[in-house]
Amino acid sequence: MEPDFWHARWQGKQIPFHEGKANAFLVKHFSRLPVAPGARVFVPLCGKTRDIAWLLGEGFRVAGAELSRIAVEELFAELGVVPEVTADGALTRFSAPGLDILQGDIFALTRDTLGPVDAVWDRAALVALPKDMRARYAPHLVALTDAAPQLLVCFEYDQSLLAGPPFSVEPAETRALYGADYMVAEIEAAPVPGGLKGQCEAIEHVFLLERV
Repeated sequence: MEPDFWHARWQGKQIPFHEGKANAFLVKHFSRLPVAPGARVFVPLCGKTRDIAWLLGEGFRVAGAELSRIAVEELFAELGVVPEVTADGALTRFSAPGLDILQGDIFALTRDTLGPVDAVWDRAALVALPKDMRARYAPHLVALTDAAPQLLVCFEYDQSLLAGPPFSVEPAETRALYGADYMVAEIEAAPVPGGLKGQCEAIEHVFLLERV
């Protein structure tokens, strides 16, 4: 999607993708990742997700990438933390103990700017992008994180019934995007209660991606 689309969503508070509590799949399955407290977890296209508060509370350090400055400022406000804000190349870094959010275009984010990460939690990044951008995003994420293990959540539904985002990403596409770098294991599939946006049936797939 074009940046203006997301900026307008945040300015208009049209953010139905935002969950008011930590994601249930994160809480249930994060322990499957081969990381211990103190590890640094990357959350791409993070918005102001409550998943970050949960990860911090579990003793992890967190790095995030987010396009919207509004989202980042609201994230820190809701955490009750005042960040240090500095320019970092093409992005702006918001930092606090154990937390770094890089605000700007994720495709402008470099491995040196991000720094080392031990795992990736992707609930809302891959599915936020149309197919052509997914093909660009997946290898960029692998390169950014040096193929760090991932916990990934995707939606599957009839795309003709509903315009994304979130977009439908079938398991076959997930394996095609990541299979060269990871062992891709589906660890759960569950229907979306009430359907996606209450409009069509959908399934959420949870994948564990570990380096080949």
